[in-house]
Amino acid sequence: MKIAVIGTGYVGLATAAGLAEFGHTVVGADKDAAKIADICRGKTPIYEPGLDEIVTKNISAGKLAFTADVDKTIRDADVIFVCVGTPQDENGRADMSQIEDVSRTIARNLNGYKVVVEKSTVPVKTSDWIKRIITLYRKDETPFDVASNPEFLREGAAVSDFLNPDRIIIGVESEKAREMMVRIYAGFSDRIMVTNIDTAELIKHASNSFLAMKISYINMIADLCDKTHADVEQVALGMGLDPRIGRQFLKAGLGYGGSCFPKDVKALMNIGGDLGVNMGLLHETDKINRERIGRFLEKIRKALWILKGKKIAVLGLAFKPQTDDIREASSAVIIGHLVREGALLRLYDPKAMDNMKAVFPESPGIAYCEDACQAAEDANALLVVTEWEEFRSLDLARVKKNMANPILIDGRNLYDPAAVRAQGFEYYSIGRK
Repeated sequence: MKIAVIGTGYVGLATAAGLAEFGHTVVGADKDAAKIADICRGKTPIYEPGLDEIVTKNISAGKLAFTADVDKTIRDADVIFVCVGTPQDENGRADMSQIEDVSRTIARNLNGYKVVVEKSTVPVKTSDWIKRIITLYRKDETPFDVASNPEFLREGAAVSDFLNPDRIIIGVESEKAREMMVRIYAGFSDRIMVTNIDTAELIKHASNSFLAMKISYINMIADLCDKTHADVEQVALGMGLDPRIGRQFLKAGLGYGGSCFPKDVKALMNIGGDLGVNMGLLHETDKINRERIGRFLEKIRKALWILKGKKIAVLGLAFKPQTDDIREASSAVIIGHLVREGALLRLYDPKAMDNMKAVFPESPGIAYCEDACQAAEDANALLVVTEWEEFRSLDLARVKKNMANPILIDGRNLYDPAAVRAQGFEYYSIGRK
């Protein structure tokens, strides 16, 4: 089957490479010719473990190609995966202009039956608009179908998630589209769930919003633990042992970030609001998450009192480990507050420093460091903001020796409080004494 993937961002690249790995002939297309040239040279625009390898492997095998000629790519394809961006405005509404633009381009190049697959995260009922746009702008009565195939890729594990999915959701309205979509994922017949399109579109938002709700819930419990002698880690373990609840996403900390959870929660709030459904539960989920930074800043001020002129080391800039993505990252908000209060910052992250430099360039008050120990030199406090594995195994004795004041404020509960205090640190964490 000849497959086109329109858009070579995070989802598009992972989708194109993964489908080629399944044995299909795939062409990734993007209007950004410079980006396409970089990808063809083996330079992918994002950091994702394993992605460079399968892109290079499948290009060499002749299964995968990339081009800036979007029109030809559409004409040559049997199935078109739409993977363009749907950014939000300040009110949380998705900007669907790229989806509309691609739909018009498909209409102009519709030269035979094709299945147009929504892979981007889109509001429910988007398929109706795609069908309308293609019908309005196509040159003749050439038939087509629209399908929904939402992605469930975790940043940092996107390749393994695509190649070994726990479920594949396919939303269709015709038997022909169903047969073609099932063929694409023929190796995973036991994991395919076929629904109508509205259901498939809603599953992605519903799934991510529920997981975000679990994170906000345990962070609310962490705030209770901070006011008592309870330990949120043990509370979460006791809850998670109940098979009806499970342990996943019950990790207290600085809250959720990235390109999915914040966006999908706000999108579902808007979808429900437009349809007259009370989405108060999600409003509270979002509110609790936004309040996490304020709680963390309170801990910093409690430890340092006056922040102006204090040297603070920040470990972790990406919104989560195994990625260089700083979208909706707690670190960016924390850094902004600390800069405004006059702190002198020393920043380190294994992968995300270049992206953060575009937001906070180096300056007399901001330095980027080669490793965690360098960041800690002469620091009045050390903040752990992202739970990279290398931070778990820090030589705390060496770190303490380098610091001006041995104060460690752990936003991800990486360390055992007793063990850190035994090293001579003043230690603050989330929901633990």
